[in-house]
Amino acid sequence: MSTVPAEAPSGALGAPARSGEEEAAPLAPRARALPALAAVYRAQLSRARVARIPLLFVATFQSVGIMVLMRGVVDGGPEARAVVAGSSVLVVAFVALNLLAQYFGQLRSGGGLDHYATLPVPPASVVLGTAAAYASFTAPGAAFTAVAGSLLYGLPLTHLWILAAVVPLAGAALAGLGAALGLLAPRQELATLLGQLGMSAALLLGVLPAERLPGLVGYARDLLPSTYGVEALARTFDRHPDWAAVALDLAVCGAVGVVSLALATRAYRRAAVR
Repeated sequence: MSTVPAEAPSGALGAPARSGEEEAAPLAPRARALPALAAVYRAQLSRARVARIPLLFVATFQSVGIMVLMRGVVDGGPEARAVVAGSSVLVVAFVALNLLAQYFGQLRSGGGLDHYATLPVPPASVVLGTAAAYASFTAPGAAFTAVAGSLLYGLPLTHLWILAAVVPLAGAALAGLGAALGLLAPRQELATLLGQLGMSAALLLGVLPAERLPGLVGYARDLLPSTYGVEALARTFDRHPDWAAVALDLAVCGAVGVVSLALATRAYRRAAVR
């Protein structure tokens, strides 16, 4: 007479209990904003140091060349100050606006945003860290252009320390705009085109003296984020700068930077979920 073995009780040794649904492994906690921002900044700065140095040389050479060309029609005075300040900030526009628009456009079209979406990193840290890396990467070229232009036009070098405020504030505004253009563009080619158009606007509206621009173009100049950085730097070439006006220009530039970076962060969230 055969006997049927008794069924092992649930949870007994050799017959582990099984629930109807397997419990999912807990996900890693999201990284805090500041450590994530620092990590993205270091990673992007290392990448830019290797891949962008030739382009930074091109941006600096381009700005110095523009100042040399303008030297034939501008002798000195307010126009010389505008040319030198605009050419210095143009280095920031070339890298922070143009190249960042291309970079985020490439990330979106190539699926690179999916990689960042899998990381426990806040979207704001990705945008801010990348923008800060590109903006800070422009500091040597902007400083060299400002010194070279001051010597070329006979402007004082006394207050060029203001670049320590102009470069990050103008860089943040332009980098946020460049990131937003790259993330909102439906195709990589369109992101490249928008970045080029933005840099051309920074060239025409920032380098040319405001007094020589037509009325409607002057209003467009007021809408360009880098204009206020250009104005702040140009004011410091005076023998007795109006520091209140300089501070106001920098404050406006910083406010525009906050708005543009917030727009880029929102664009990143939209692009990452698609």
